[in-house]
Amino acid sequence: MKKLNKILFAAVFLLANMISLQGCSSSQTSSEGSSNNVAAVSAEASSENTADTSKQKLGADKSKQTIIVDVRTVDEWNEDGHANCSVNIPIQDLESRMGELKGYGKIVLVCRSGNRAGKAKVMLESSGYSNIENLGPWQNIQCK
Repeated sequence: MKKLNKILFAAVFLLANMISLQGCSSSQTSSEGSSNNVAAVSAEASSENTADTSKQKLGADKSKQTIIVDVRTVDEWNEDGHANCSVNIPIQDLESRMGELKGYGKIVLVCRSGNRAGKAKVMLESSGYSNIENLGPWQNIQCK
């Protein structure tokens, strides 16, 4: 129960950070990561930083779409860089924002090292989500 409360708190915190991030436009892209970079999410969503705007651009049929979710904090997202085709949903906010991920065919999770992405994967799977991948560090993403 204690662990669930911590996860819930983290999810709420993540949502609040994501809402405050919607007005930010600063971003960096890095493809210097490992050689097993992944191409994911259509180019239409490559410049978006929220799942809401990605949903609007990708249209109603998300079942074949992949969404890349960076679960780092808003400060890490803004200051340390991020892939333009990813959305930022800090792990602290994930539980309260899971609904934004419904309908996607695949959810790819990243963070700084892969640890928080692994925790986010467990959270999503325990809530009934499937086809989730922990890609590890955000630098492993290669946007189309």
